[in-house]
Amino acid sequence: MPGVFTAGFFYSQFIYRPAYPEGSLEGQTVLITGANVGLGLEAARHAVRLGASRVIIGVRNVKAGEEAKQDIETSNNRPGVCEVWEVDLSSYSSVLAFGDRISKLPRLDSAILNAGLATQNFELAEGYERTITVNVIGTLLMGLLILPKLKATKAEYPETHPHLTFVVSEVHRLPDFEEWKQDNTLQILSDKDKAQMNIRYPLSKLLEVLVVLELAGRVRGSEVIVNMVNPGLCHSQLGREAGLIFGVMKLIMARSTEVGSRTLLAGILTGLESHGSYMSDGLVENTGLSTFVRSSDGVKARTKVWNEVTAILEGVRPGILQNI
Repeated sequence: MPGVFTAGFFYSQFIYRPAYPEGSLEGQTVLITGANVGLGLEAARHAVRLGASRVIIGVRNVKAGEEAKQDIETSNNRPGVCEVWEVDLSSYSSVLAFGDRISKLPRLDSAILNAGLATQNFELAEGYERTITVNVIGTLLMGLLILPKLKATKAEYPETHPHLTFVVSEVHRLPDFEEWKQDNTLQILSDKDKAQMNIRYPLSKLLEVLVVLELAGRVRGSEVIVNMVNPGLCHSQLGREAGLIFGVMKLIMARSTEVGSRTLLAGILTGLESHGSYMSDGLVENTGLSTFVRSSDGVKARTKVWNEVTAILEGVRPGILQNI
């Protein structure tokens, strides 16, 4: 895996420690998906510690979410701050209901879209391979649905700087992505006979990087700061379906969950300089994007994937692109 195992990777994993989150989220409402375990849980803990008035934990498993809420509030001695909201990114109807619920909030200052899936088991969800549905289609659907509330918060509270932060991964540098050159790329990736599930998670993260870059290019950073964060290899439950090799890698090289979660907070604590950017170790680091992403072919692939994904989303919620 030469695309990931660079000197910079080892420096990040074994030497560099992202800064401990400081600053104030007082009075703010923060959404974190996938916050019942792992990076999301620790990020929510930091958000509560930094004074957020309302922290919404978006989870598939409400019982686990309630346990996380109790843990976070007890550790910070701040009862009643967290709310557990159910959402399943593999279900369009679930994401739509969640987005409609967000639209009714008085304000939304920041969102960390952290929920994701890493699996080697092929399964369809909403007509597409499940990893693609969760990490790309469902995640972008969520982002587009909550964007109007982030914009409205900026309009009502001009001193705020709303953030829409996507949690991506340095493994986006691993896969070759020749499928972008073909018609119906997402359908091809959802063909069980052709799907290479051993690299599906890295490929899904490459697609996510592409659509986030395209989204950021269409959103004014002065309204909403759109960025993406790479937390590095961390101890979490993300790879519970990803196989033995990934598990061994984590055992040897992974950061602690808390240290990794610092990078998520960095995404919503940074300024306008991070708009449209890739952050690693809590710092803006666009050179961390793969050579492909930064190439002319990468730009073409970005447009191609964006058009395919948003065509799906327009079918799910007609007019959704007007949210941009």
